[in-house]
Amino acid sequence: MFSNSVRPGTVFGAVALGFCAFVCSVAGAQSAGQAASQETRRGAAYPKGHYAELDKLPDWGGIWTLTFNAPGSKRETPTLKGKYLEEYQAWKKDADANHGAGKRKGDNCTPPGMPYIMGVAQYPIEFMFTPGRVTIHHEAWMQWRVVFTDGRPHPDIEPTFYGHSVGKWEGDTLVVDTVNIKTSVPLAQGMYHSDKLRITERFRLDSKDQDRLLVDVTVEDPEALAKPYTNTYVFTRSREYDLIEFICAENDRNKLDAEGNTTFHE
Repeated sequence: MFSNSVRPGTVFGAVALGFCAFVCSVAGAQSAGQAASQETRRGAAYPKGHYAELDKLPDWGGIWTLTFNAPGSKRETPTLKGKYLEEYQAWKKDADANHGAGKRKGDNCTPPGMPYIMGVAQYPIEFMFTPGRVTIHHEAWMQWRVVFTDGRPHPDIEPTFYGHSVGKWEGDTLVVDTVNIKTSVPLAQGMYHSDKLRITERFRLDSKDQDRLLVDVTVEDPEALAKPYTNTYVFTRSREYDLIEFICAENDRNKLDAEGNTTFHE
C-alpha cells in the first residue's frame, strides 16, 4: 500500500519525468550532433545561401583538353615491387607473345578509373562548382568524379572505380585526396595496385596563362609501389566547345572471355 504522502500517480509521474529527462537529453545530443553534421556538410547537402561564395573561387569555366608534351608536362611510370611486379612481368610476357594484346580484368567498356582517366588525352573534361563540392565531368565514358570540399572525412564504403575524394582550397589551388579505389583498376596497362593506394592531386591555373590548367597527380601505395610517382598534366581551355555523348556500351562488340582475353565479333 502507498502512504497518503506518496500517491501512485506521483511515483509514476516521477519515473516518467526521469525517463523523459533521459530520452530528451539523448535526443538533444543527437539533434546537436545532427546540427553539427549539417553545419559541417552544409555546402554540399545544404547549398541554399552559399552560391555567392563560389565567386571567390578561380575561374575554371569552359572545356579543358589534355595537351601532350606541353611545357610543364611530366610523365613517370609506376615502379612496382613484390608480387605486383611479378604479375606485371607475367602479363607483359603473355602480351608480347600475343602481338601486344594483354589480358584485362574488366571488359573493354569498363571505365578506366583513377588515376588512368586523368591521362586520357582525346576526351576533354569540365569542372562544375557547387557549394561544398567540385564535380569533374569527363567526356570519356560519360564519367564524373565528385570532390567534396565541405570538410567531411573519407567514409568506410566499398571501393569504386574512382574512389572517394575530398578536397580543400589552398589559395587558388585545389588539393584532392583520393582513396578506396578498386584493386581491379589498373595504374597503367597490366599494372595493378593494393587497397592501400592513395592519390593526391593539385589543380591550379598557370600563373602566366589563365587558359592552361596544371594538374599534379601523385600516386602512393606502400604495398605495390617501390616509390611514389608523379605526373603533371597540362590542359588547355576552350570556351566555345561542349562535351558530347560517349556511349561505349553501344559499341562493345569485343567482349572478354573467362581468361581475360579480348574476343572479336563482326
